Amino acid sequence: MSNPENTDHIWARAEIDSPCIKVCVIEPKSRLCTGCLRSIDEIAAWSGMSAEARRAVMAELPSRTAKITKRRGGRAARVK
Repeated sequence: MSNPENTDHIWARAEIDSPCIKVCVIEPKSRLCTGCLRSIDEIAAWSGMSAEARRAVMAELPSRTAKITKRRGGRAARVK
């Protein structure tokens, strides 16, 4: 049986990782995913984007946090 540590180089990729955290909910007002902060178009195009285009999106993601409106659920939303 082979040692998995010896095969890591086979699976290593020089691609930009996806920012997806598997919390895929599109916030209606901003049209951004609340998990990764990408737009629907960016999510759909991600696999075909160049590394440079992916880096540009990744660099912009932190500035998008303010575009997501905080959701108040439960009792707090009903009382308001």
